[in-house]
Amino acid sequence: MLYADEKGNIYDHPELCMAGMNGNVPVLPEDVELIPLPEDSRLFTMPAMPPIAWDERQQSFVTLDRIREGKRQRRIQAVSAFMAPGYVRTLLPACDYSRKTAHLPLWSYTAVGWDEERDCFVVAASKVDNNSNWNPVNYDDRTLDPLVRQRLAEMPGNRLLEQLSRCAVDYHCFAAKNLFYRRWEAPLPTSPVCNSACLGCISLQPSECCPANHERIGFVPTPEEICQIALPHLEQAEQAIVSYGQGCEGDPILQADTIAEATQRLKKATSRGTINFNSNGSIPERVQLLCDAGMDSFRFSMNSVREELYNRYYRPKGYAFGDVLRSVEIAKKAGRFTMINYLVSPGVSDAPEEVEALLRFLGETGIDMIQMRNLSIDPDFYNQEMGVSGKGIGMYRLLERLKREFPKVQFGYYNRTKENFFPEGYEQGWPI
Repeated sequence: MLYADEKGNIYDHPELCMAGMNGNVPVLPEDVELIPLPEDSRLFTMPAMPPIAWDERQQSFVTLDRIREGKRQRRIQAVSAFMAPGYVRTLLPACDYSRKTAHLPLWSYTAVGWDEERDCFVVAASKVDNNSNWNPVNYDDRTLDPLVRQRLAEMPGNRLLEQLSRCAVDYHCFAAKNLFYRRWEAPLPTSPVCNSACLGCISLQPSECCPANHERIGFVPTPEEICQIALPHLEQAEQAIVSYGQGCEGDPILQADTIAEATQRLKKATSRGTINFNSNGSIPERVQLLCDAGMDSFRFSMNSVREELYNRYYRPKGYAFGDVLRSVEIAKKAGRFTMINYLVSPGVSDAPEEVEALLRFLGETGIDMIQMRNLSIDPDFYNQEMGVSGKGIGMYRLLERLKREFPKVQFGYYNRTKENFFPEGYEQGWPI
């Protein structure tokens, strides 16, 4: 078990064992789900929340809020990990969330411990994507600044480029940085508005909640502004992808006419690269419009395939869960590579009811990929909002069952180029 003092110094306990949380129930991690803490991950404290551990002597879980040091006792708090991308967490940090004094920031929190035999930190997680492009080591800001200045000088007056320069420099968005490095996946934000009010929205939060990670784009770019940025990227970038639907905007489906026109122009100008659309999928007719415009792939966001839980998180305005299902059906029927951006959290995503609903969803839709994305939100707040009471079957067991019953469904974490939609041996692509 790890714990931290009030100054944030981290220690491992000499006797007590690491535990994790599935939903709101403390559990012992299985050996299969404990992996070394991925490089470029970060450790956080859970402020004011004492850790829950497994006491081997008592054969029970215990909450430890103080540590004795000689004659003194000092308060301690739990530790969690924020993992590098490409890994799905299987357990939440085990701690007494009732002691929480503030709403936690919009990060994903993962159970972490210390393995004495391997002499390393370990997390409850599984790798779901082998793409190394997004590793932080590939993003050196010392080389970024001159590229940003150069691109802005090349395209004066392009508001979208100015927006993305701020995203790259101020918010450290890796996708925005890729645009200036002219490589891999680059973003094309378009929408200052949204028809969802997601609990964990990273671009808009009510004042009484935790702050959003960044500000939304404040305008709708023109097709000319989009193409001026996107065409050179598609024509020149290595593993070129341009994606609508980014963290710094609402939902791009509300700007489908502009996006369709820009996409048609790009498709006429070049056959190189991949054009992707990330969305809530709330307006099926506009998904059809985008299919007709030549969109290569679609990624639709869901926290659950159960309507009640979907509505609790997305809080849709003017659309229904059935519209999202229809959009998935349209994209798949049009032959587009169709993905679900599945925002997962242990205890919700692996609840028995969710597992059965997800299996039905996969059978009915035939989607190509589930992007297993760790939902960035206060886990206690999310569990309460979703009405969690108890634990699920285990996230690793969920992955096993999905792959066993639907071997052609791919797990992932990132969007892909069209050349790599169906890599060789993808039916056996997990575990990694």
